[in-house]
Amino acid sequence: MDSNFLPSISLRASRRADRNHLQSRDGKEGLASGKSYQDSPLKIIWKRGFIRLVLVGGIIWGLLILTALLFHAWSCQSSITFFSALCNKSSVIYGAIQSLGLVTPPHRCSIPVADDPNKIVIPQKRSPEKFVQSLSYFMEDFTETNGSQSPPLFGGHITWQQRDQSFKVKPTMKVHCGFIRNGGAEMAQKDVKFVKKCRFVVASGIFDGYDTPHQPSIISARSQKLFCFLMVVDEVSLEFIKKNVTVREDNDGGEWVGIWRLILLKHPPYDEPRRNGKVPKILTHRLFPQAQYSIWIDGKMELIVDPLLLLERYLWREKNTFAIAQHKHHRNVYEEADANKRRKRYARPLIDLHMKIYRYEGMEPWNPKKSTPSDIPEGAVIIREHTALSNLFSCLWFNEVHLFTPRDQLSFGYVVYRLGGLFKFFMFPNCEYNSIFILHNHTREHSSKVEWVKSLDEFKKDKTGGLKESRGGLGLWTPYPGDLDSVVLPSVKRTSKAG
Repeated sequence: MDSNFLPSISLRASRRADRNHLQSRDGKEGLASGKSYQDSPLKIIWKRGFIRLVLVGGIIWGLLILTALLFHAWSCQSSITFFSALCNKSSVIYGAIQSLGLVTPPHRCSIPVADDPNKIVIPQKRSPEKFVQSLSYFMEDFTETNGSQSPPLFGGHITWQQRDQSFKVKPTMKVHCGFIRNGGAEMAQKDVKFVKKCRFVVASGIFDGYDTPHQPSIISARSQKLFCFLMVVDEVSLEFIKKNVTVREDNDGGEWVGIWRLILLKHPPYDEPRRNGKVPKILTHRLFPQAQYSIWIDGKMELIVDPLLLLERYLWREKNTFAIAQHKHHRNVYEEADANKRRKRYARPLIDLHMKIYRYEGMEPWNPKKSTPSDIPEGAVIIREHTALSNLFSCLWFNEVHLFTPRDQLSFGYVVYRLGGLFKFFMFPNCEYNSIFILHNHTREHSSKVEWVKSLDEFKKDKTGGLKESRGGLGLWTPYPGDLDSVVLPSVKRTSKAG
C-alpha cells in the first residue's frame, strides 16, 4: 500500500511542475510580445460578439427591406386610397416585385390625372425636332420592273430596299405613308374642309359594320370646344349606323352621332376590314394633317376620361410625344405571334413567315435588359403629338402592317428596334389603360376564311383567289432577299391563357 501511495504523489508533483513550467513559458512569451495572457479570453469574446452583432444587424436590415417591399406590394394592391397613392407603379422596385410575382397587376387602377381640366396649361410651342426636321411622303406608285402597270396600292409597291432605307433616320426624309393617289380611302370635300380646323383630335373608327358609336362621358366644356371628335367609317358602317342610331345632318352636310362627326372613307383600300381599320388608327396624322395632338380609341370603346387630362398626364407632364399602354399578357413578340395563331387572328403560316423575317433581321425576344418595358403594346388607345419623328414612326409602323399581317401589335416593337433607340415613347401600365374606357361588345363577331388557313398549300389550292389578299400583305408573297429556310423561331413559353 505504501509503495502504491508514493508513486502517485510523485506523479502529481511532476504534473504540477509541468504546468508551472508551461505557465512561466507562456508568461515570458506574452511579455515578450507585449500582450498579456489574461487578456486573450476577453478579446476572443469581443471578436465573437462583434461577428454576432454584424450578423444580427444584417438580418434585421434584410427584414426591414423585405418588410418595405411587402408593404409596397400590399399598397399597390390596396383598395384604400391613401395607401394605393403611395405605390409608384413606374418605379424599378415595383417592376422587380411584379416580376417576382408578388404583385398581381389590377385590371383597373386610378390614373394620376390633374383634378381640373380648366386649370391645365396647354404648351404654346411644339416639342423640338431632334432627328427629323423635314418629312415628306411618296404620293405616286411606281411601275413594276417587268414593264406592266399594276393598279396603285394605297400603301404603294414598297421594295425591300426602300423599306430598309426608310429606317435610316436623317434630317430630311421621304417615305411611303399610305394615301398613294388613286389607292382608295378618299374623304369627301365637306369632311376635308371640316378637319382642317382640328388642332386637337379624338379619333375612332368603325369598319364593316362591327360597332355603333359610343358617346364619351365626363367630357368638360373646355374639351368639347377644344377637341374634334372624329369617327372614321366606311360605307358599310355608315349604312349600318344610320339604321341603328340617330344621325343628324348639319347645314354643311356634315353627319353627326352625338358628339362624333362621322368621316366617310370611300373606296376601302384593303380586302381585309381589320387592315382598313389601321388607316385612321396609325395614320391619324395623314388623315387629319392640321392636328397637333391626337388620341385614338377603338370603335368599341367608350371614353370615360377627359381628353385634355390624358394629354397632360401622358404627354405634357413628362414631355413625351407618343404614349401607348403595355400589353396585359405579353412582352415578347414571338409569344404574341403564338397567341395570335392560337386565337386564329390571321393565317398561321403567314404569321410564321412574318416572324421569320423579323428574326432574320435581328429581332430578339424581349428581355429585362431592353430599354423598353415591353415589345408588345395594347394598341386600342394611342396618344400622340404629331412631331416629325412621331409621324415617321407611325408611317413605318403602318408600312409593316401594309406589307405583312394586319396584326399591328406584332410590328410595333420591330419598328422601335429598327430605329435604334432614337424613338422615345411612354409605355404606361395596362391597368391605367383599362381605366380610360368602358369596353362594349361588337355587334357581331369578325371572321374571315384567311384566319383558318393552316398551310401555304391552302392558298395555292384556292382557285377563286379569295384567300389571298390582293392589296395587302404583299411582302409575304414577294421573294425575300435572304435565306428564311434556315431561320428557326425562338421557342415560346406560353404564360397566358390566350387561345
